Amino acid sequence: MRSIPGTGSGAQTTPAAGCPDLTEDFGFSLMAVAHAYRTAVSPVLAGVARGARGFQTLAAVVEGDGPNQIALAGYLRIDRTVMTYLLDDLVAAGLVERRLDPADRRRRRIVATPLGVETLRDLQRQVRAAEDALLSVLDEDERAVLRSLLARLARTVAEGEPGVLSCDVGADSCEVGTDSCDVGANSGDATVSPGRGPG
Repeated sequence: MRSIPGTGSGAQTTPAAGCPDLTEDFGFSLMAVAHAYRTAVSPVLAGVARGARGFQTLAAVVEGDGPNQIALAGYLRIDRTVMTYLLDDLVAAGLVERRLDPADRRRRRIVATPLGVETLRDLQRQVRAAEDALLSVLDEDERAVLRSLLARLARTVAEGEPGVLSCDVGADSCEVGTDSCDVGANSGDATVSPGRGPG
């Protein structure tokens, strides 16, 4: 039996004896790919505060324009209390800072440090390499199409979910959609990775 790249020797593309082939089922296929993705990127993100959630938060801060904590929580679908602790860890690691918003000193903007930017770029390169290994069954054009379609689908399904895929610096009332686990976390649910590595 062939193994799925990035899933380890135990994961197989053909069903076990007595089990049906569910790869034509959309939900089953999504879960299988998400599991393979977690397995592939988890070692890369093991040293990051809070793992994949820390990586996604750092990416949102680096690529954003000084979002506030509430906006980040809504954008990444992370509970506000969890976001507080997550940012505390990133601050302690020297990757981000909380700075007073000059437009409203009651708010603090989350800003990446030079170390945070450097760390993110290095992690993005490693994550992209892990992704390429996982997607090695596809050629470069197919990978580009898959990434484009997934991004389009993610944006479309998120429409109407308050706070999701909307990171407004001045927002002070973003509602957290769900506290679903990100890709790369140890539990099963998956959301879209914001990694914007080279290529």
